[in-house]
Amino acid sequence: MTDPVDIERLRRIGWRGDADAGPGRLARVVAQHRAGYELHDGDQLFNAQPAGTFLKRGLDPSLRPAVGDFVLLSGDTHPVIETVLPRRTLLVRAAAGERYERQVIAANIDYVLVLMGLDGDFNPTRIERYLSLVEGSGAQPVVLLSKADSAPDPQASVAAVHERLGHATPVIALNSKDVASVAPVLAFLQPGDSAVLVGSSGAGKSTITNTLLGEERMATGAVRAHDSRGRHTTTHRALLQLPSGGCLIDTPGMRELKLTGEENLDLFADIEALAADCRFADCGHTNEPGCAVQAALGTGELSLQRWRSFLKLHEEREQQAATLEARLRRSPRIPGKHSSRRDRDR
Repeated sequence: MTDPVDIERLRRIGWRGDADAGPGRLARVVAQHRAGYELHDGDQLFNAQPAGTFLKRGLDPSLRPAVGDFVLLSGDTHPVIETVLPRRTLLVRAAAGERYERQVIAANIDYVLVLMGLDGDFNPTRIERYLSLVEGSGAQPVVLLSKADSAPDPQASVAAVHERLGHATPVIALNSKDVASVAPVLAFLQPGDSAVLVGSSGAGKSTITNTLLGEERMATGAVRAHDSRGRHTTTHRALLQLPSGGCLIDTPGMRELKLTGEENLDLFADIEALAADCRFADCGHTNEPGCAVQAALGTGELSLQRWRSFLKLHEEREQQAATLEARLRRSPRIPGKHSSRRDRDR
């Protein structure tokens, strides 16, 4: 059992459990490197190695320790991660390449801050893709539109995002370099809160991180003029403690956002509701009579861009789901993957 004083320290870095976490020293993973992990126990930063069970070939990568995880350790002089505690939230994506693997972006987070620049980086369709990944994580998405100081009409961009997403998701336009402009983000980074910052290279993740930290700790770089993309100035995920009391996980820029196959695409509930009103249950939403989707497209109630985005994500989700089902049939004992998305939805 962890000492109550230690538990109070851990609560400052996002711990939500009680003192009876299990045998061993309790700490949070704040960074991962090739040589091992960096952890924090609420008082100090130290290095640790994973136990051999996490190094087994063929182990689902999502079962290994990840940034944001709370873990139990053995050993004092040379700490070893023995157990990854149950994750209350988990943000994942499918790893790049043809082989199906789930890649953990961050664990035990309250908010996912999706950062996008109001320059050549601005793309509401890509925001929909981000939110499709976020919806199954258990965390709340928040859209941050950076570079508002150089945009001709930032509030028009905010309105355009709300038109695609609805008003349930907060959307904030800001200047990442300005403390006052960034201040609204602090509402999601209060003591005990944990957030992960995601976005393309060049969107300004390191810049806004430095502003929230109150110091130039993270390297920043220029973006290319023709597409507003930048180089990877952040090379690995790292959890940072902020003066506001919250924890922020900074991540490298994401060039590929592959769905895992387990998304419900709740973001498009309006389209599903339209489809339920079609005359025929097996409507293909093309030329069938009584198609509510085509009627909504005709009146402008449903935008063509949003419909195309839904079709693309729906097709990708189904392809990934089929790949996942095939993998489960080959490896029925993969921990934590005993039921498919379709099974859970029944």
